[in-house]
Amino acid sequence: LRDTGAMSTGDALRLERPADGVVRLTLARPDKRNALSIALRDEISDALDALADDDTVRAVIVTGEGSTFCAGFDLSEFTVDDAEFQQRLWASSDRYHRTVLCFPLPIIAAVNGPALAGGFDLAVMCDIRVAADTAVFAHPENRFGDVVYGPLHALVGGSIARDLCLTGRRIDAAEALAMRIVSRVVAVEELAAVALDMAVQMAAAPREVSMRTKAKALRAAGVDPDAPTLSL
Repeated sequence: LRDTGAMSTGDALRLERPADGVVRLTLARPDKRNALSIALRDEISDALDALADDDTVRAVIVTGEGSTFCAGFDLSEFTVDDAEFQQRLWASSDRYHRTVLCFPLPIIAAVNGPALAGGFDLAVMCDIRVAADTAVFAHPENRFGDVVYGPLHALVGGSIARDLCLTGRRIDAAEALAMRIVSRVVAVEELAAVALDMAVQMAAAPREVSMRTKAKALRAAGVDPDAPTLSL
C-alpha cells in the first residue's frame, strides 16, 4: 500500500487523500482486472483498519484502476494445491468481508467499470454506489461456487437479490439504477469528480455523527460481524 497525494502505480492498493477528511482507495491490479488476491484483500483490510482509527478521516471512496472496477476474487489462487495456502485464502476472505461490511465510516463505491462476482459484492458492501455508464454488475460465480447473498438482499430485498444471485445475469448501469443498486449513473470521465463531491458532502458531517449513523445502518441491515464468507 502506498499513501500518496499523486497518482502512482505498482502496488495492489493505492491510497490518496484528495480532500480534507476524504481518502480514496484504488484497486491497482489493472492487468488482472483488479482481481481480489489474498494480498489485495489483506491490503484493503489493513488500510480500512488503519483508517477506522484515524481521526482525520470522515469518508472513504473505493474505485478501480483502468476500465474495470473489480472482476472478483483471483480464481488462480483457488487452484493452489496446498492446505496451508487454502486456509490462508479463506481466513483472508473472512477478515476482508468483515472489515469492509463493518467499517465504521461511510464508504462510496465509484464503480468505473464491470463489478463482477466478488467485485459486485465489494460495491454492495459500500454504503453508496455511484456508477459510470460503462459499469455492469453480475454474479457469474453462481455457475461454479457459492454466491455472497446477504449484503445484496439487505440493500435491495429478496426479489432482486434472488434474481441476480440465482441467474447470474448481467445488468448494465441503467438497470442497476432502476433497481436502486446504484444512486447515480454518470459519464465515466465524470465519475471521479462526482464521487469526490459526494465524499466531501459526507466529510462535512462530524466524524462521531457519521459513525453513529453508520452503526444504525449496520444494525438495521442485520449485519453479523462474525459471519464467515460462505455464510453471507
